[in-house]
Amino acid sequence: MKKLKILEQLDRIEKMIQANKKVLTLDEACEYTGISRGYMYKLTARGEIPFSKPRGKLIYFDKEKLDQWLLSQPSKSRAEIDNEALNYVFRKGKSR
Repeated sequence: MKKLKILEQLDRIEKMIQANKKVLTLDEACEYTGISRGYMYKLTARGEIPFSKPRGKLIYFDKEKLDQWLLSQPSKSRAEIDNEALNYVFRKGKSR
């Protein structure tokens, strides 16, 4: 019981340290994004995700660029779509 609590605390500390890092390793980036290691390799091979590979060896990720990539294709909520439709109809009605 006590060992489990210590492991949970260590996990929390590790996540706090990772949250403050600017550059992430492949494993850290996978943990951070929730993307599997295999799929992350596919994304880098296709050039679909921003990464660095200094000296052609290990893969690193800029956390800020990862955040931008993760949020790059937002989906609109139903309310946003309805609001845009209403604005479009009102604009078209005024131009007639």
